[in-house]
Amino acid sequence: MAVVFDKPTPLQRLAPIFQGFDLPLLLAILIMASAGLLTMYSVGFDHGTRFANHGRNMMLAAGVLFIVSQIPPHRLMALAVPIYVVGVTLLLAVALFGIERKGAQRWLNVGIVIQPSELLKIAMPLMLAWWFHRREGQLKPLDFVVAGILLLFPLALILRQPDLGTALLVLSSGLFVIFFAGLSWKLILPPLVLGVVGIVVLIFMEPQLCAPDVDWRVLHEYQRQRVCTLLDPSKDPLGKGFHIIQGMIAIGSGGVWGKGFMQGTQTHLEFIPERTTDFIYAAFSEEFGLVGVLTLMAGFIFLIARGLVIAVEAPTLFSRLLAGAITLNIFVYAFVNMGMVSGILPVVGVPLPFVSYGGTAMVTMGVGLGILMSIAKSRRFMQS
Repeated sequence: MAVVFDKPTPLQRLAPIFQGFDLPLLLAILIMASAGLLTMYSVGFDHGTRFANHGRNMMLAAGVLFIVSQIPPHRLMALAVPIYVVGVTLLLAVALFGIERKGAQRWLNVGIVIQPSELLKIAMPLMLAWWFHRREGQLKPLDFVVAGILLLFPLALILRQPDLGTALLVLSSGLFVIFFAGLSWKLILPPLVLGVVGIVVLIFMEPQLCAPDVDWRVLHEYQRQRVCTLLDPSKDPLGKGFHIIQGMIAIGSGGVWGKGFMQGTQTHLEFIPERTTDFIYAAFSEEFGLVGVLTLMAGFIFLIARGLVIAVEAPTLFSRLLAGAITLNIFVYAFVNMGMVSGILPVVGVPLPFVSYGGTAMVTMGVGLGILMSIAKSRRFMQS
């Protein structure tokens, strides 16, 4: 007797690709992407093709997320060293013959113009997670020293460009992996204490330290100016302090409920510089007010909380370290952007995830979220 097998439909063939997707994470991404599109439509409708390009960048990032989510974590681990080596090699190429714009040498022409430092936001946590996974069960102090070298070498190349914002994100992604790997609090607390002391000294000695003839040596002049502007933006209200002052005015003028969708005067009268990129949070706050800001923060908290749950439940050390670092780096993105626009942190050029305009940052975010989704899928498949 012949056995007849039903031919699977195209939908049945595609079903395994979508199985295992983490629905809470997907929901969080859709919520934040919707908030980003809504905000960009308001602040960018009279700013050329920004809204259309933002939507295109989101679609590209979604495609990247989907592709990366299909790569199992053990395949990602095999790619960690090659991606890191390629990233560092490209950074060396930038240092030797990179393209210089506005006093910064950050770009490389390889047929198209790219910014290799963006690759290190993903390559760094991949590499360090791979390193600690290999040393699992036999960690020694020397292993943390090696991890520090792997982190500091590309970081020095990025700071040399100079690119303080990207350097901060690469540094945080690496430090999160090292922390989750088991770095002792005895080594963590002293730098934190020194940092707090340094901030206190800056606040109380601002007039002396920020005098025109003072050279800080350890910072570039533009970086020194950013710190001094943060401490007292009113010293140059129409120059270097203009960004921070206008950002704070916009945030305050939004009040509790905001001025309404597409009704922000500071935004549409173009008082807010970079209103579609680094300072879009000020435009959002003006139009949606405190209620909108709290809703946006709740969205980020939901996304970050889900990412940490995925990290905790990940089946391998590599997956746990990588998921934890990527998740907390999203927190750093959001915290630094909101902090610099609100006047509590220096302006360092960090975008607000999902909301700020920028193709490279959006695609990098797509890669990170794709890795999170891949780790979540691997856990589900192992459980089943």
